[in-house]
Amino acid sequence: MSQSVTRAARIIDAIAADPRTVAELAESFGLHRSTMFRELQALEGVGWVRRRGSGRYSLGTRLAALSKLALDSLDLREAGAEHVRRLQRRTGNTVHLAALMDRSIVYVDKAEDESGVRMYSRIGREVIPYCSGVGKAILAGLDRPARDAVLAGVTWQRYTEHTITTRDRLDRELALVNARGWATDDREFEAFVNCIAVPIRSPMGVVGALSVTAIRMVADLDQLQAHLPALRETAELISRELG
Repeated sequence: MSQSVTRAARIIDAIAADPRTVAELAESFGLHRSTMFRELQALEGVGWVRRRGSGRYSLGTRLAALSKLALDSLDLREAGAEHVRRLQRRTGNTVHLAALMDRSIVYVDKAEDESGVRMYSRIGREVIPYCSGVGKAILAGLDRPARDAVLAGVTWQRYTEHTITTRDRLDRELALVNARGWATDDREFEAFVNCIAVPIRSPMGVVGALSVTAIRMVADLDQLQAHLPALRETAELISRELG
C-alpha cells in the first residue's frame, strides 16, 4: 500500500511538471502500459488527474481545489493578500509572495503585471532558492542548519551566465543580503528578468519574502530599487499582521 501511495505521488509530481501520455509515464516509471493505465484511472476516478483530448494526463480539478484550500489556509498568504495587490498597483510591476514551508520555499501569492510577459513563477510552485530574489531573502535570514536543510537537495544548475552555481558563492551573496536587508535576482534564472526582494518576519523569525519583479526592458535593477521603500513598508505591514 505504501509503495502504491508513493508511486501515485510521484506520478502526480511528474505530470504537474509536464503533462504526459500513458506510454511516456510507463517508460519513465519502468511499468507496463496496462499497469500505468490502471494507476491513472484510479487517480482520475478521485479527480486528481484528468485525461486531455491529446491523450496526455495533467492535474485534475479536485487536486487543484485541494491545493487552493491548502494555500488559503496559510497564514502568510491570508495576511499578505491585500498588501500584495496594493503593492502591485503602486509599483506597476509583478509582486511575488513566497513562504518558507519546512525545507522548501514556495510561491503562495502573485499579483501580475498583466501588460508584461508571463513569468515562470506560479502559485504553489517551489522557488529555486539560489537564483531567486525571494529565495535569497529567506536564506539570508536563516541560521546555518536551517539554510543547510533548504539547500540539501539543490542541484546547482546554470540557467544564465549570471546564475550562482556554488554554495561558497551563494554564502558570500547571502552575507551581503543580510547586511543590506534586501536581495536581488539579477538575470540569474531568466536573462530578461530581474527583481528585488525583502524578507518577511514573524515572532518565529523569517517566514517568507516579498519581491517586485520586472522585465529588464521595462525596469532594470536600478529602477526597481526605487521601489525598496514601498517593498519594505509592505513587508513590515504583513509582518504586523502575522503578530
